[in-house]
Amino acid sequence: MTQKPTLHPRNRHKGHYDFPSLIKAHPDLARFTITNPYGKPSIDFANPEAVRVFNRALLKAQYGVQHWDIPADYLCPPIPGRADYIHVLADLLAEDCGGAIPRGPQVRALDIGVGANCIYPLLGHSDYRWRFLGSDIDPIALASAKAIVQANGLAKVITLRQQGNPRHILNGLLQSDERFDVTLCNPPFHASRDEATRGSQRKWKNLGKQDPKRKLPVLNFGGQNNELWCEGGEIRFVTQLVGESVPYGEQVLWFTSLVSKASNLPGIEAALKKAGAKAQRVVAMGQGQKQSRMVAWSFQDDAARQAWHARREGKPQA
Repeated sequence: MTQKPTLHPRNRHKGHYDFPSLIKAHPDLARFTITNPYGKPSIDFANPEAVRVFNRALLKAQYGVQHWDIPADYLCPPIPGRADYIHVLADLLAEDCGGAIPRGPQVRALDIGVGANCIYPLLGHSDYRWRFLGSDIDPIALASAKAIVQANGLAKVITLRQQGNPRHILNGLLQSDERFDVTLCNPPFHASRDEATRGSQRKWKNLGKQDPKRKLPVLNFGGQNNELWCEGGEIRFVTQLVGESVPYGEQVLWFTSLVSKASNLPGIEAALKKAGAKAQRVVAMGQGQKQSRMVAWSFQDDAARQAWHARREGKPQA
């Protein structure tokens, strides 16, 4: 029997949260701390304000992010799962470096759909010191991300750019002289708002939070339209990303995306074959009851990818 994947070994959030340390870093968290049915300190994850304050405390205590906030009704991300994606990306890059994880600002990542929370650049820079470009179609989200970056003095390592055409993902976004070691994307999973709402209702039911006397959030962790759903859902978004990645195959070493639904993998793999990808990976990821996976593809063969890393590190090439 295959074992369900759990958090990555380098994930800082394995095991129980250290609430005394979190409250020391951000005293406001004490207002939202409760005792769960197992007698352990926790928060009410159905309370959006509690989740926002909890994230603020986690980022400050464990990642050195002093200032973090998002506009009301924007996606408030679960940090452990987001951190896992960053660590899986690091492992992917290490494959072509003899197992050594490339670190430092010479490694550049593109976050497609950076969102108002700017979470992936914050985590990736803190853990590996990578540089990031974050893109989004939403000017309000970008303004929020910019405020976070500036408040934490990270403008030299995290830059932001608007995708001016909401029907495109990569097309028209990158400049011809830009190079990225990896792209990442947490695509909108659902095909409609109704589908997203039903997904949240299932989660509350599974968590035993269906109390008729209590008003729960309609959408788990909040989120705007473009953060949670798009026409055609996840499969259409990722297959479009695959198609748009082809012209940038020499500018980007690895393209990646999260894929929430395993049933979407055959369609994505067919799109990768049609696009002519020379390498691809599917990596299982998991956090509690939530299971996901990362799909990665490259238009460069093994030798070309190794040469890419050698050039970046200034090493002599064979």
